[in-house]
Amino acid sequence: MSPLEQINQFIESQPLALAGVSRNPKKFGYTAFKELKSKGMNVFPINPETNEIMGEKVYQCIKDLPGNVRGIIIMTSKEKSASVVREALDRGIKQIWFQQMSDSEEALDLVKSSGINYITGECILMHYKPNSFHKFHRAINKLFGKFPK
Repeated sequence: MSPLEQINQFIESQPLALAGVSRNPKKFGYTAFKELKSKGMNVFPINPETNEIMGEKVYQCIKDLPGNVRGIIIMTSKEKSASVVREALDRGIKQIWFQQMSDSEEALDLVKSSGINYITGECILMHYKPNSFHKFHRAINKLFGKFPK
């Protein structure tokens, strides 16, 4: 399967969860969750330190998610990503997206040996109904041959 087909398969696997949603509106985890929800993505937030963000119920961990969640976007620090991957694999999740700067060697080793669909080195906001900034970034990547094919 091509990288672009993997990305499309991931996006189509909704509902998804987002690990690393922040309570702080200045952090990317907050901004990304807000933007994905506003664009209509069926996404459940995970943050073990809060019960609610933007009026949405927040799940403490992957095992608490509704049973129909099929994929997870990881926006945690590199140090936490392997733990998130282990929880996701234990739950039977078959789609994992590592937001840029969230993957670690250990986490990647786990997904590589699992046979699941995973994406790394890409921004979910550039691929899911991109806004003007992300459309521009997407166009630049296509122009310079850096957009997945």
